[in-house]
Amino acid sequence: MRSFKEIIIELKCFLAAGKTIKILDKDIATLLEINQARFATLKKRDVTPYEELIIFCKSYKFSSDRLFFKS
Repeated sequence: MRSFKEIIIELKCFLAAGKTIKILDKDIATLLEINQARFATLKKRDVTPYEELIIFCKSYKFSSDRLFFKS
């Protein structure tokens, strides 16, 4: 299972696919509907917010297997 930091990298790759923009942590926090301060704390402690990520996967039709597990 991936760490939260690895999950963030996977989300950034998914969101930046085919675009020339850089996806920032604040963009991920906004998409997950997490306060930026809480997001920073979760990232620092490497605590995964599973509920928010599952909701994101469902909303964006993104595979939770791809997000949580290394392929």
